[in-house]
Amino acid sequence: MSVADCSLPLALPLLPPLKWAGGKRWLVPHLSKIWKPHSQRRMVEPFCGALAVTFNLAPQKALLNDSNPHLINFLSWLKRGFKTSLWMENDKELYYAHRKRFNELLGTGGAGTDEAAALFYYLNRTGFNGLCRFNSSGEFNVPFGKFKTINYIRDFTPYQRAFANWELASLDFECLALDKGDFVYADPPFDVQFTQYAKDAFTWDDQVRAAEWLAKHKGPVVLSNQATNRILALYKKLGFTLRTLDAPRRINCTGDRTPACEVLAMRNL
Repeated sequence: MSVADCSLPLALPLLPPLKWAGGKRWLVPHLSKIWKPHSQRRMVEPFCGALAVTFNLAPQKALLNDSNPHLINFLSWLKRGFKTSLWMENDKELYYAHRKRFNELLGTGGAGTDEAAALFYYLNRTGFNGLCRFNSSGEFNVPFGKFKTINYIRDFTPYQRAFANWELASLDFECLALDKGDFVYADPPFDVQFTQYAKDAFTWDDQVRAAEWLAKHKGPVVLSNQATNRILALYKKLGFTLRTLDAPRRINCTGDRTPACEVLAMRNL
């Protein structure tokens, strides 16, 4: 079967190649039951992250957006069929050398290159807890991680077929052109103090803006977030049906990994 032949579903879900703060693989069993009756629709993720949900639900068509342009650059190279010869090793000295080179590329117009994509992947897999964080100058500043063993991927071509009918964007979510029949799954940054994984924080005003934008969509909408009191009140006011779930907390600035309460908010199902 050729790479472009996407008439048949993938035999097995692809594993996300990146680690990601707040990843929603644990939520897939809940989301798959909601998605199944709508699986012929285009799936839209305004905050797609590392695609744990998309890879598992495997939509035929998708619009995948994230405000992190370095993530989207990496994904765009996967869509083209990506192989890298970058030297990758779980070594502290190499990590900081690669981090320096990545920041040099960002400062000299090379952020969209295949080298930047390979370095982004390496830094994500090797850095502390898979965090993606930039300082106020736009430089990647995550320290070296503490992983004992890392299995690096150098040939990403198995991902190319999945991406054939998936569009990628790095826009403010309100700039996305939704079709009325789109199935939208939105997982905005949590409504907690530690949300600044990118240099631009996602504020409470952004939480309200996202919720109001999603509430206007005529098609199915599923929204997940930290179940804070003000989030629950906001989603309820906008007419979402709410369900709370206990979620694992895998990345936290304090090291706290106790279960977190999340909300699954739904409309037009």
